[in-house]
Amino acid sequence: MGKHNIVIASLAAGLYGTTSAATTASKLLSSLPQIRIGLLVGVGGGIPRPGEGRDIRLGDIVVSQPDGATGGVVQYDLLKSKPNNRHERKDFLNMPPPVLLHALGKLRAEHEFEEPMVSKSLTSYEHAGALDCRSCDPDKQVQRDMRDSTDPEIHYGIIASGNTLVKDAVERDKVVEHIGEDCFCVEMEAPGLMNHFPCLVIRGICDYADSHKDHRWQRYASATAAAFAKELLSYVPRHEASKRRRGLSSFSGLSRQLRKVSMT
Repeated sequence: MGKHNIVIASLAAGLYGTTSAATTASKLLSSLPQIRIGLLVGVGGGIPRPGEGRDIRLGDIVVSQPDGATGGVVQYDLLKSKPNNRHERKDFLNMPPPVLLHALGKLRAEHEFEEPMVSKSLTSYEHAGALDCRSCDPDKQVQRDMRDSTDPEIHYGIIASGNTLVKDAVERDKVVEHIGEDCFCVEMEAPGLMNHFPCLVIRGICDYADSHKDHRWQRYASATAAAFAKELLSYVPRHEASKRRRGLSSFSGLSRQLRKVSMT
């Protein structure tokens, strides 16, 4: 893709979560030890807060970005309860490698003046349509203005990750309460990779992490995330990527842990 040789690996059908992601990455890096950088691309559940200027919608893209206190991804099921209903983070995930953060900075600057290439990559892909909400309480529905375009928007911030699938609005809002207002979406795989093979997480929004799950959006959201990943790679200098430590050496510790788990 561009000047880079890439390989794509997906989780086994029907499996998800941190362990599945770690196992897939470990097998990939064992087969192709020359891999230098990684992008974790897929779908996630958006955390919409239109009243607070966070108008995240289905098909949009969320990219993990460090905020000075975290590496861009926070594991929400590793929070320690404290008195007065407070929570403390027990663990932190590593930051993405500098070569990806530099590329991300250049891409964001370019998008200030030029339209993202994502929509051009999706010109032949059919935009998913939303299901109606006729069975819902009309008093609970949130009305949002129509956008000028159906092109996906790109959001940068914190992604919450854990082994529990969030599909309830109350639980989703608890995640935001514990992690912070800069949390844009939830997903389930990043902790399986980031502390052993630092990567950037890119998620297309396929639902709002609530009870309304429309699987028709998953393919489109996956495509938007992949289109952004493609554009990002065009800003990664090949010679800088080649200087990175091989992924296999970074992942060797986790490989030993996975072997121990499989033997118990």
